[in-house]
Amino acid sequence: MQKVHTLIIGSGAAGLCAAVRLHAEGIDDILIVTEGLDQSTSVNTGSDKQTYYKLSLCGNQTDSPYETAQSLFENGSMHGDLALVEAALSTRAFFHLVNLGVRFPTDKFGQFAGYKTDHDPRQRAASVGPYTSRDMCLALIKQVKALQIPVCEHLSCVQILKRTEQGEDRVYGATFLDENGKWIPILSENIVFAVGGPGGLYEASVYPQCHKGGIGLGLAIGAEAQNLPESQFGIASTKFRWNVSGSYMQVIPKFVSTDQNGQHPREFLQTYFDSSGELHSKIFLKGYQWPFDVRKVIEGSSLIDILVYIETIEHQRRVFLDYRENPQAFRFDRLWAEAYRYLENSGAILDSPIERLEKMNPNAVRLYAANGIDLHKEMLEVAVCAQHNNGGLAGTIWWESTNIKHFFPIGEVNGSHGIARPGGSALNSGQVGAFRAAERIAKCYRGWTFDIDAAASQLRIPDVSVLRSGRAVPDSVRRRMSQFGGMVRRSGDLEVAVEEARRQFREDKNPFSLAHAVYLDAILYAIHSGVGSRGSGLAVGGKPVHPKLDKNRWSLQPENKSFREKVLLSRYDPETGEISHRWEPRRPIPETNLWFETVWQEFQEDKIYQ
Repeated sequence: MQKVHTLIIGSGAAGLCAAVRLHAEGIDDILIVTEGLDQSTSVNTGSDKQTYYKLSLCGNQTDSPYETAQSLFENGSMHGDLALVEAALSTRAFFHLVNLGVRFPTDKFGQFAGYKTDHDPRQRAASVGPYTSRDMCLALIKQVKALQIPVCEHLSCVQILKRTEQGEDRVYGATFLDENGKWIPILSENIVFAVGGPGGLYEASVYPQCHKGGIGLGLAIGAEAQNLPESQFGIASTKFRWNVSGSYMQVIPKFVSTDQNGQHPREFLQTYFDSSGELHSKIFLKGYQWPFDVRKVIEGSSLIDILVYIETIEHQRRVFLDYRENPQAFRFDRLWAEAYRYLENSGAILDSPIERLEKMNPNAVRLYAANGIDLHKEMLEVAVCAQHNNGGLAGTIWWESTNIKHFFPIGEVNGSHGIARPGGSALNSGQVGAFRAAERIAKCYRGWTFDIDAAASQLRIPDVSVLRSGRAVPDSVRRRMSQFGGMVRRSGDLEVAVEEARRQFREDKNPFSLAHAVYLDAILYAIHSGVGSRGSGLAVGGKPVHPKLDKNRWSLQPENKSFREKVLLSRYDPETGEISHRWEPRRPIPETNLWFETVWQEFQEDKIYQ
């Protein structure tokens, strides 16, 4: 039996930042519990140019927290007050990382250079290269060690402890299993829940293989969730999990499919495009338009995602990118002007995709070489993979669970985002959530508010064999989520999948089984509500996707845009075993009173925490 004032579960960028900020706020009875400091998604992932999103900090462009909040808010189904908090704290969180040693680039005058990312009208994006989140983690880990904040590694969380006091639910600790299967309970006043996204639930996933995700543990105690159907999917490599966005597509590789044994290769995209120039230009555009987006299916590049999905899921073939040779009938003079100009300006009018990639982004080639894949000599296997969940557990403007006190989901497990988001806003959101949770804990939950001895006396050692089985994601869960909870949503198929998922959880009581049942049920509920196709979710039915595809299986239900003004709330009731959903109007961006004397007084009197 252990006890600690604030327990942090997870050691990605959000959890590490929460520990550092709690210490800064004077809370020094802290414990980070993790499966490993080298196991988080943050420290194991990146992209072509991994982005951190914040207020613009360079040049003569005007910007403000309200304008940045508007950019976050306008994509739909995001609460305005959360958008304002993420915008307002973005510079504070960013400079916190800078002061810890993360080397975001500046010019000689000290301006932090920025660039436009997706869904971004300003130059708000910053990056330190393909491993921005890893560099964030390394800087935060260094600070955690300098502050001597204790870390327990090689423990798996298997249960969140919840109790009811004066009619309100609250957490009071969690239980873990070590590598030998020993049961370890840790009681705490607060839990910062930083367990990442649901990538382990998917068979086709770009999340690192060590990542499973723990949202099911929060769902199991009845924590409210929001916007679970809003995920991002995109083409990624599978042997080494990495998004093939940016220059990986802009150099226009050849798409090849084979049978399961790697035999009978063929190019399969050509028959769906009117000309080779259109096909190769849209492959180029995948670099910009990397995630699957229903708005880019008919006229944009997302038809390519569908064709890869059909080849891998429906035809059960394997798909590869071949950088050694140009696609069939490739000619520079047939490319659209935008693609040709980009390659010409990059000095990449060269004979093969690998030569173009070496010219435009040699680090992209070295990245795969460092992970055992030589793009000069072999093809790169890809699939349409789960990449990020915009939904998650519901939190207040202080990142505290909306219905369970002392429980703070931060990072990707917190569902603050809406349908879509500017690239890099997830990294900012995790840091902002850490700041907010730490401040709330320090100001409102500094003392002990429950009888820890009484709580300890009520604990009973569970069936450890059951808990051990809950540490792994069942293969059936991963297959079902990729097939029915991915980018393609068919109502009839989902109804069957939901029943199978519910039955599986009743039988195995696995938190991963629960999570996938709640996710699939939420997706089905959204379809039955008439949301239609939006974000990375294509609801089948309506306008045919392409004349050469079966219109009964491949049609696009139009989006009902009125749902952009709503947020979907989902909850599992541990008492009844029922899963319920409801729509609520999204809150607007607050109109704030910023008269200094008024703000100063409310701040000094701690009224901002009420």
